[in-house]
Amino acid sequence: MAMNMASSSGGGGRRGRRKPIMAEINVTPMVDVMLVLLIIFMVAAPLMTSTIDIDLPVASGGKSLASNQPPLTLSVKRTGGSCNSNVELYLGDTPISAADLPSKIKAIRETRSDAESVVYLRGDKDVCYTDMMKLLGTIRTAGFKANIVIIPEQGG
Repeated sequence: MAMNMASSSGGGGRRGRRKPIMAEINVTPMVDVMLVLLIIFMVAAPLMTSTIDIDLPVASGGKSLASNQPPLTLSVKRTGGSCNSNVELYLGDTPISAADLPSKIKAIRETRSDAESVVYLRGDKDVCYTDMMKLLGTIRTAGFKANIVIIPEQGG
C-alpha cells in the first residue's frame, strides 16, 4: 500500500520535468481578421469603380494651389412662383439681392488672385434653368470661372 501511495502522489516525480513548449500557431484570430478584410474589400470594390470608361490625359508640371481663403459659393434657392420670379441668393452664407450681386462679385474679384478666381454655383433642384444661366453670365462677366455644384442622388 505504501508503494501505491508513493506512485500516485503527483508531486514527487514531476519536479525536474517542465511542460513542453507548444509549437502550434493559433490561426483562428488570423482567419477572423482575413474574413473581416475580405468583407471590407468586397463592399468597397464596387464603390471604387466607375461606369464610364474615360481615357484621362497625363499632365506634368504645374504646382499645387494652396489657398487660405475659402472658395466663393453662390447659392440659389427658389422660394415660389414661376421662372424669373422668386429666388433667394446667398453669397457664402450671407443673403444678397439680385441687384447687388454684380457689383459685389466684381469687388470680390478685384481682391482675389487668378488662382482663386472660381465661384461655386449651388442651385436648388427647383430653380429654373434660365435663372441659373443668368447667374452664370453674371459670374463670368465679373471675371470669375464658374463651377456648378451638383449633389448625386443617394440610393434610389
